[in-house]
Amino acid sequence: MAKKMLIDATHAEETRVVVVDGNKVEEFDFETVNKRQLAGNIYLAKVTRVEPSLQAAFVDYGGNRHGFLAFSEIHPDYYQIPVADRQALLAEERAYAEAMEAEENGRGRRRNRPAAKAEKAAPADAVTTSDDIPGMAVVDLREEAEAAEAAAAPAEIEPRAEPAAEPRAEDSSGEREEPYVAADHASETDDDIESVADEDVAEEIRTQRKPRPRKYKIQEVVKVRQIMLVQVVKEERGNKGAALTTYLSLAGRYCVLMPNTARGGGISRKITNAADRKKLKEIAGEIEVPEGAGLIIRTAGSQRTKAEIKRDYEYLMRLWEQIRDLTLKSIAPAPIYEEGDLIKRSIRDLYSKDIDEVLVEGEKGYRAAKDFMKMIMPSHAKNVKLYNEPLPLFARYQVETYLGAMFNPTVQLRSGGYIVIGITEALVAIDVNSGRSTKEGSIEETALKTNLEAAEEIARQLRLRDLAGLIVIDFIDMEERKNNAAVEKRLKEKLKTDRARIQVGRISGFGLLEMSRQRLRPGMLESTTAPCPHCHGTGIIRSDDSLALQILRQLEEEGTRKRSREVLLKAPVAVVNFLINQKREHLAQIEGRYGMAIRLEAVPAMVSPDYEIEKFKTATRHVAEVAAPVVSVDALRMAEEDEDAAEVETEAEDLVEDEAEEVEAPRATGDGEPGRKKKRRRRRRRKPGGGNGQAEGAPMQADAGD
Repeated sequence: MAKKMLIDATHAEETRVVVVDGNKVEEFDFETVNKRQLAGNIYLAKVTRVEPSLQAAFVDYGGNRHGFLAFSEIHPDYYQIPVADRQALLAEERAYAEAMEAEENGRGRRRNRPAAKAEKAAPADAVTTSDDIPGMAVVDLREEAEAAEAAAAPAEIEPRAEPAAEPRAEDSSGEREEPYVAADHASETDDDIESVADEDVAEEIRTQRKPRPRKYKIQEVVKVRQIMLVQVVKEERGNKGAALTTYLSLAGRYCVLMPNTARGGGISRKITNAADRKKLKEIAGEIEVPEGAGLIIRTAGSQRTKAEIKRDYEYLMRLWEQIRDLTLKSIAPAPIYEEGDLIKRSIRDLYSKDIDEVLVEGEKGYRAAKDFMKMIMPSHAKNVKLYNEPLPLFARYQVETYLGAMFNPTVQLRSGGYIVIGITEALVAIDVNSGRSTKEGSIEETALKTNLEAAEEIARQLRLRDLAGLIVIDFIDMEERKNNAAVEKRLKEKLKTDRARIQVGRISGFGLLEMSRQRLRPGMLESTTAPCPHCHGTGIIRSDDSLALQILRQLEEEGTRKRSREVLLKAPVAVVNFLINQKREHLAQIEGRYGMAIRLEAVPAMVSPDYEIEKFKTATRHVAEVAAPVVSVDALRMAEEDEDAAEVETEAEDLVEDEAEEVEAPRATGDGEPGRKKKRRRRRRRKPGGGNGQAEGAPMQADAGD
């Protein structure tokens, strides 16, 4: 069944685009007014800070945060160095571009190693550094503003480059021009990791440049308040500002224009057919590209005629002229060029010969799609049609239900299994479970079938949700290695149609498969959701009893500070009920111990773990501070022991009085009466416990005295 592109532009706040194959959603993209895409936009920016430790500059381009501009992304036109040195650097870059182009023609799609490129680009002479020139003259800043025109006609001189070994020695010094990201080089450092995806947009638009030999440091050639024309490479995300570059690129439907990158007549590495490459090479050679600029023919132009490619190139050149004119009239920071809205980007990047019609819901969106299609592909303008039926477009093709399920982390499989997608700060974790899938004859067969089906669904979900970064998939454990290989093969086949750059590893002994995916746009969940105000994005909240105990500890801590005479606690209803029913006595103890009145207020709108404690210097209810220690189990026992000790002292006094009476009795009778018995005082014996040893010891000593 033929594919269709559906565009929902009925609401100005949000535009959605899907590509459906029958009733299955293959591609999905959307854009909201609050979060428009920044990648690809061009701004006139001003340097606000140069950071030598990072070898980077922070620039104000008008965004929410200052952008990050690495030293390797700064064109030599912006270096404040003598003109001769700048011309030498430009000549070196041109020589490198020519060498890289020659190697690509000789090796086809085989990737070249940086060392081989350096050898081809390295003649004998070395560029004179700024340190070798005493009293180096600094170029006027007005000349740097004119450099925003991207060096349309730099002076021609003989290429002079550093020897190939020198960059290696400089690179090994430990300083890097930009942070090293392991995921970006995984396929180069590990043979088990393979780079897949037929449509690698980033590699087509932004050519890979070798690290420039470290002749200068950024603090020597870039100054604060310097004006630059920059392009956004990576979106702002979290606390990180946007990543910027001064190497501009303008993407069209069939080719990419790089106004200040000396590379002409390039062909996308994704075009592997030898006949197509030869034909496109001839077409690119016949197009007159200005000196200092570059042109790359994209994968979409592999089956196009010379007239179509040339028309696309002329459109990009007119666009570049408009950017130059606006730049010279603007004051930094200022926006110069926007990549275009979602409708234009979708037609440019997603539309192909497999799509037989483009249905647009919304009059304004239809006019925009029709006009843009007429401009870049006039012969296909008839395929753009306005949808104006009563039933909404996405509901008509049963897309709305599928898109609604994308907010659910669990995705059901046809066999009865399911996958669970968990997004964390470090990586995206995907777990595969067999669920109710029990139709196969053995556990191994059930695991294999579920894993194969999950591999297909995971490849689709990565595209639809735009899950990016490091991704770890926990497949169901399988015993035979050939089954693991079959799952790896299925996953790579389904990922080949992805437009992002993807690197896939192999299933490890733990049953885990690691892969990385390039971020093309802000993710769906990131753009359409907000953190929960109660759990703050964690997904869990504290239990009522745990929160109540935490509140009691904080109330007691406030009492020890002796700064408040009264506090008002506002907490959820369940927490206040727990405090009143279970901890009433403890609250009274805190009040008596510190002389601080405590008032409780249940707020139905509050949800755990939210609570609020208001402190007052004066009290509406006076609470006297108790001087005695707080009554507790140990205190009660100590009081009991004190009472026993007092009774023992009383008994000892009585014993002394009895002995004194016995001594005085013979004196009173004169001759004495030996047969008369002594009077003994009968004492009550206490029950065992609490100071009993002392009470029993006294009578024992009295008997011994007798």
